[in-house]
Amino acid sequence: MNKHDYCVIMAGGVGSRFWPVSRSSKPKQFLDMLGVGKSLLQQTYERFQSIIPTENILIVSNNEYADTIKKQLPQIPDENVLLEPYRRNTAPCIAYAAYKIYKKDPNANMVVAPSDHLILKENLFTEHIKEGLQFVTENKALLTLGIPPSRPETGYGYIQVSKNNKTYDKNKSIHAVKTFTEKPNLEMAKIFFESGEFFWNAGIFVWSLQTILKSFDKYLPEINNAFAEGIDLYNTDKESEYIKEIYAECRNISIDYGIMEKADNVYVLKADIGWSDLGTWGSLYDQTTRDKNENAVLGKNVFLYDVKNTLIDSPPNKLVVIQGIEDCIVVESDDVLLICKMDQEQRIKTFVNDVKLEKGEKYI
Repeated sequence: MNKHDYCVIMAGGVGSRFWPVSRSSKPKQFLDMLGVGKSLLQQTYERFQSIIPTENILIVSNNEYADTIKKQLPQIPDENVLLEPYRRNTAPCIAYAAYKIYKKDPNANMVVAPSDHLILKENLFTEHIKEGLQFVTENKALLTLGIPPSRPETGYGYIQVSKNNKTYDKNKSIHAVKTFTEKPNLEMAKIFFESGEFFWNAGIFVWSLQTILKSFDKYLPEINNAFAEGIDLYNTDKESEYIKEIYAECRNISIDYGIMEKADNVYVLKADIGWSDLGTWGSLYDQTTRDKNENAVLGKNVFLYDVKNTLIDSPPNKLVVIQGIEDCIVVESDDVLLICKMDQEQRIKTFVNDVKLEKGEKYI
């Protein structure tokens, strides 16, 4: 392992599309969504331990999850848990981590990854991250992982490369990026899928510290300046108060929109790694073993009669009997039962908002 390689795991999201199991008090990254005995955060942390020195793995999350992180990852030093006082999207999160690392190692390379994604081909993922780190060591480039699409998916952002686009001489899987595209409608997704020029945007990034900080200075100077000015306060007892101060004024903006879509030194590494962002109940259904009637059952005491193409997630101590439904999501937590059509799951956010308005924060 290279002592100059660092990993930043982003773990501050609320996972509202997995409501009612994922709550603001304990969102999906802290849950065992796959029934393997480990949370998604724990799986992500362990995935990077074979690539990055353990002391160089950082977690960025919200203040309210500090205790949960320490409970799930007791081995991580306190100084490696970066706590945000407010949610401000991925650009401030990455800037904070970058300057925190810069204080320790200005020559570092940095991998940035979400805490709640599924990667089935972990050995291949490891090799790709190593390739990426080598690439950004040799080139002043911003690298992102691109997933070859298996279907015309409308739930993911896309990265376009030209068929005649420049590839990296030492690795033909690395292409210069032509454009980033937000989540398309179905018609556009079909065009993207059939063209062979588009990859799904996995939201996993690799770059050198010097390159990303220059990019912040060029494209998001106000964010860059705010975090740069506090460089002498990082890793001191004044860090927390300073971060609270600047986050109150910090712009809410993603790294994709703020930098990646504007920069001219962006590359994508083609990575067929068995990836899913596990962003919805439907995506979890796609990754779960199903019975002869195409039902995915995440629960120990479930009886089904005339049920097809349905996801059921229930507490282990709850007996559940269901008859006569198809193409549904049935999810129960301690105090909430959700039943909705699989093809209407995008409305879950609306359900959550309505519950919040009518019942307050108790069920959120």
